[in-house]
This record gives sequence, C-alpha cells and structure tokens, in this order.
Amino acid sequence: MLDYSCVDNESIFRRYDIESENTNLPANIIARMLPESMLLKEVAASVVHLRFKSVGPAVMRALQMRLSAEDVINDGLVKGMEIVSYLYSHGLYYLPEVMMAAKTMEIGIAIAEKQMPGKRCTKGIVVMHSAEGDPHDIGKNIAAVMLRSAGYTIVDLGKDVPVEDVVKTVKRIGPVMVTGTALMTTTMSAFPKAAEKLHEAGVDIPYMVAGGAVNREFAESFDGGIYSRKALQTPPLVEKARAGYDWRRIRKEWDEITREVS
Repeated sequence: MLDYSCVDNESIFRRYDIESENTNLPANIIARMLPESMLLKEVAASVVHLRFKSVGPAVMRALQMRLSAEDVINDGLVKGMEIVSYLYSHGLYYLPEVMMAAKTMEIGIAIAEKQMPGKRCTKGIVVMHSAEGDPHDIGKNIAAVMLRSAGYTIVDLGKDVPVEDVVKTVKRIGPVMVTGTALMTTTMSAFPKAAEKLHEAGVDIPYMVAGGAVNREFAESFDGGIYSRKALQTPPLVEKARAGYDWRRIRKEWDEITREVS
C-alpha cells in the first residue's frame, strides 16, 4: 500500500482563484497601498474610509510629531485620495465615495495649510466646464477631484457654460489646459466653436473634451482638441501639458500616456 503521509496536500488542492479574490478585496488593496509611516497611514486611512471627524485629529497628530505640512498633504491626504481613485477605477468605490473622500481630503488640507509659512504651491491652473446647453457635470466633478488631489488649482465654471464665458476665462487666466464635458450630442458642437475662438485669440493650449457624447475621433477633428475617455486619464494628460507638450504631441502619444489608466 502506498504511503501518502509525505504528500503536501495544500500544494495539490490550492485554490488560486480564491487567493486571487482575497488579494483583490478592497481591504487588502487598501492595506497594500497605505503609507508605511503610522502617522501618515492614519491620515491616508481617514480619507480612504471617509472619516470626516477623524481626519483633523490625524493631521494634527502628524504635525505635532514634526512632520511637515507638505508631507502630510502629499504623502498622507493625497495618497489616500490616490487609493480612492484606484478603487473607483476598479469598480470597488462609486461616485458617492469619491466625493466624500474628496471632502475629507479637503478638510485635512485646510488644517495642514494653516501650518505652512506660505501658500501651498500649485502645479498649474485648469479651467473646467460642461458644454453650453448641457446640464450634466458628474464626470467633470470626478475629474476635478482627481486634478485637485494631483496638486492643480481648478477653475470650475460649472455646467451649461456659454462658449464666450469659456473663452473669456481662458484668455484671462492662462491655464495649463481647458477641459469640457458633454453627455448630449446636441451640445458637443460647443467645443470646436470655443477652440476656434481661442485659436483666433492666439491661445494654443490643449482643449480636452470628455463625456458620453464624444469620442477620440471627434476630439481630434478640431485644432487643439484632445480626448479623455475617463476621469482617471485627465491627470496624466494634464501633466504632459504642464511638461510642455502641445496638443499635437499629446495626440501622437495619447496611447502611451493613458496606457496605465486605460
């Protein structure tokens, strides 16, 4: 009779599918992505778990332990928002969680900024709006959260914004990029009109368009236009504009730029 006493049954009957599922549980993803520092971990966790009341005390403890306000913001609060963005992109968090996390992050940032000798540095300004005639702004709001957490200042013109208002604001402020969203095919024609007026005024910045009504072909049908398929693609595209890429180069390298968040 064969002796099976030395057989490792665990290696034979190992359920890799269950292990994979466990690895991808939200709690395990969060644990992997949180900062190693206990102080910063507490700050980031407050954002991830939408803890309005605990984020302030967590930020203050980190500051009292002589962590810089900038580190608390970038390595704690923003890191927490990055985790939220990851969970959202994988269908594990939804819009309400994203907006609540953003509010939690903003509470923490307001507290940390009071400890900074000067204003927090911004990477640049982005003007955002929903197309004239379009009352939908959920996608814009999510992208705005992503950009704020990435260190940009957002000038949000809201929804149903007249073309002339977009053009005037962009000319006055001089942003890194202007973005527009449209959920209705009847409103997306506002984008090429605004882009043409900006071009006539000598403004040659990228004009990112997004939303259910538009696609990449439409975005690249007019000068200045570039496409964002989803909110998470917005920050890396804006980063390229900030780095000096014009809209032509962004179009050319779009697949490479957006590959990690496609």
